[in-house]
Amino acid sequence: MRKNIVLIFVVVAAVAVGFLAGRQAPVTDSASTGAETERDVLYWVAPMDPNYRRDEPGKSPMGMDLVPVYADDVDAQPGVVSIDPVIVNNLGVRTAVAERSPLSRRIETVGHVSYDEDTLHHVHTRVEGWIEKLAVTAKGEPVREGQLLFELYSPTLVSAQQEYLAALRSGNAALRNASRDRLVSLGVTPVDIERLDRERKVRQRVQVLAPADGVVTALGVRDGMYVIPATEVMSVGNLDEVWVLADVFERQAAWVAPGQAASIALNYEPGRIRTGTVDHVYPELESSTRSLKVRLRLDNPDGVLRPNMFANVTIEGRSTGAIVHVPREAVVRGGRVNRVVVDLGEGRFQVRPVRLGVESGDRIAIRSGLTAGERVVVSGQFLIDSEADIESALSRLESQQ
Repeated sequence: MRKNIVLIFVVVAAVAVGFLAGRQAPVTDSASTGAETERDVLYWVAPMDPNYRRDEPGKSPMGMDLVPVYADDVDAQPGVVSIDPVIVNNLGVRTAVAERSPLSRRIETVGHVSYDEDTLHHVHTRVEGWIEKLAVTAKGEPVREGQLLFELYSPTLVSAQQEYLAALRSGNAALRNASRDRLVSLGVTPVDIERLDRERKVRQRVQVLAPADGVVTALGVRDGMYVIPATEVMSVGNLDEVWVLADVFERQAAWVAPGQAASIALNYEPGRIRTGTVDHVYPELESSTRSLKVRLRLDNPDGVLRPNMFANVTIEGRSTGAIVHVPREAVVRGGRVNRVVVDLGEGRFQVRPVRLGVESGDRIAIRSGLTAGERVVVSGQFLIDSEADIESALSRLESQQ
């Protein structure tokens, strides 16, 4: 039964990794030739932890002497495979050096342009009445401060004007001031009150003017509609300054804070990078996306940034201390164990379990299992990892026979 199982694994290995035909022959022991040669030491490891490696003799964290690992013993280590350098070249295997340096907590995310809500003006009437002569007919229309938005007919305003004119004719200063204050509280502008002083004539319709420059962001009425103070007639927003709202993953929420520098790239203008700062970090996470909303401010004097434009956002967070890190593509992620493939040189590769740290851009920190200066495979590592798994399975089966 065991022989059949071994045969099945051999067939699977041959199909899955056809490059095994070019593998190097195992290194022969110098003793078998009768020649006494000095054995080359590749590195030194802790007796109880082979992942603890040093380039020279010393002590392990447990106080034990480090033991040497020889070049002719590498093939005997777990997870080590040998591949012909020609096949390595044909497979396009690329490597990168594990570096030890501070790693910026860079956040790369997406967002969208939005109105600066500090500049939004919501237009309401302070009395009930009917919209007449609506001057703005569509959402998105530009308006200037003081421009006519609509005229309102309201019996309450007509009555208040009549009371004011009566107070003027009476000559009673206290009554005149009280009537004037009532007009102001009902939304009559100082310009209209001055007109009443001059003309002494009641107008049936009162003009409502734009409170600021901008564009109409919402329009909730049409000509002839009856409105009350609770009705939002329209809103006006300014585009001289806009917000960019970005989403930060929950695991990166602690990395972001107001004042951090950020860069924004929009599909609207390829190749251009705008700079900004984090203006506000919202206190709550979005329950549906499990992300944190972050707000950035951008000047928009030419008005080319429009609400709801898509944006790629990069936020530069605080750096970590000196830590070992490798390209993110070098990590072979598993269900319980993450691995990297280490290039030992001369066609030898070792699959090594590692503990991961923070991710920043295209780099990822390695908390244990790898030392600075070692070379890791960043292309073709999945084939090598599969080969190591197959060899380990075959070795276990052969040892049971």
